[in-house]
Amino acid sequence: MTTEDEIRSVVTRAVDAALGGAGRDASDAAEVIAIGADHGGFRLKQVLIEHLQGQGRDVRDCGCGGSGPVDYPDFAHEVARLVAAGACRWGIVVDGAGIGSCMAANKVPGVRAALCYDLSTARNSREHNHANVLTLGGGLVGEALARQIVDEWLATPWGSGRHARRVGLICDIEQRYLRAKDV
Repeated sequence: MTTEDEIRSVVTRAVDAALGGAGRDASDAAEVIAIGADHGGFRLKQVLIEHLQGQGRDVRDCGCGGSGPVDYPDFAHEVARLVAAGACRWGIVVDGAGIGSCMAANKVPGVRAALCYDLSTARNSREHNHANVLTLGGGLVGEALARQIVDEWLATPWGSGRHARRVGLICDIEQRYLRAKDV
């Protein structure tokens, strides 16, 4: 008997193939979560690593290693790169507000990063937008809410169906500019 999760996985892979891989949820990638932060998100990153590992999840810490000043684009890029390459299934980046890391991560082809600040944005970003990187504002979201957002984000499957066409349009825009650079 086929379970709903197996059906969703097959549908997701089929849609991802139709999207040329750029729409991937990395369903066949390692069940690893890449997580990174700048100095403004370091404390919350540590809380989230402990939370995720406590759930038995495999976490890859992409830095930073302390509260000294660093540049958030470096850590957002590393997390996004690992997700886009398929080395990690999901990514989480924390900076002071979550905005800059979201912008930086979205520059990596194949990444759909979403800044989430409550449970509704977490669900929507996964279900409707097939987000594969979550960004959080360490200075704006408390620890308890951040844990809840991460849990909701990871638990929410992509809705595919009517949303697949729109995610495909997002991927088409990305591909259009990638081709323009190659010319």
